[in-house]
Amino acid sequence: MKIVEDFTGTPPFDVLAPEHRTAPFVFNAPHSGTTYPKDLLHRTKLDRLTLRRSEDTFVDELFTGVVDLGAPLMRANFPRAYVDLNREEAELDPTMFDGPLARDGLIDSPRVAGGLGVIARIVGERQEIYADPLPAAEAEHRLAAFYRPYHATLTRQIEETVARFGTCVLVDCHSMPSGAVRAVEDKFAAKPDLILGDRFGTSCSPHLSNELTRLLRKRGFVVGRNRPYAGGFITEAYGRPPVVHAIQLEINRALYMDEASYMRTRGFDTLRAELLAVCGQLITWFNAIHLDPPWAVAAE
Repeated sequence: MKIVEDFTGTPPFDVLAPEHRTAPFVFNAPHSGTTYPKDLLHRTKLDRLTLRRSEDTFVDELFTGVVDLGAPLMRANFPRAYVDLNREEAELDPTMFDGPLARDGLIDSPRVAGGLGVIARIVGERQEIYADPLPAAEAEHRLAAFYRPYHATLTRQIEETVARFGTCVLVDCHSMPSGAVRAVEDKFAAKPDLILGDRFGTSCSPHLSNELTRLLRKRGFVVGRNRPYAGGFITEAYGRPPVVHAIQLEINRALYMDEASYMRTRGFDTLRAELLAVCGQLITWFNAIHLDPPWAVAAE
């Protein structure tokens, strides 16, 4: 955890770009930020370890190797508890603020009702973040300074990829608490190591989802599909197959970190190597078929 006065001297997000762009893929880690502005720490009533419970800690580090495979990796440095990039901009809870918000058309989604809008009200097991209502101007500040620039850059990365290769695969990289993962099929099923979300086949070609599932299972991972994580706003908003394929990848944190101390375990390096190998195989597979993909006829 890093603490800063503000993000004036610290970039709110990074794009790690390859020297030679050879893969029509963009990897994205929108929840891996661990740099906390002091104003958030001053406003919260939670201790720092509890506040961090919504982080996808180390997920960006698990995927940095994809840059050597010819694909960029985009990652947030600010935490999800400050701004959640995997939400629509209008998913704001007006009851969190001390006055009217300077925008219309707020979305009263189940995520907002549950305290998990674009500016979250809770972390973990419904633990309230803030001691007092936020100033109404704070919503616009966070959206203007963090949310919109991030999504503008992600959009540009995807558009540049499509312009160069004619297609793009967006891999949205996340982690899930081990305690939140229940048996997916029945009470005897193994808890999944990873869950792939493609909005039930609408944000990504099933051919690609199936191939990624196959590659992961071949390496011994227990892989679930779409339940309980089908993909969030990013997957839904950016996935438009057959041009852009967006798939969400959720990793069980117990595979690589101690969830109480936020420390890497001995499994980290092994998992990182396994994921890099799978990404390399997926890129090779996709590069070989994307000019004449098996889903093109159905799309036409």
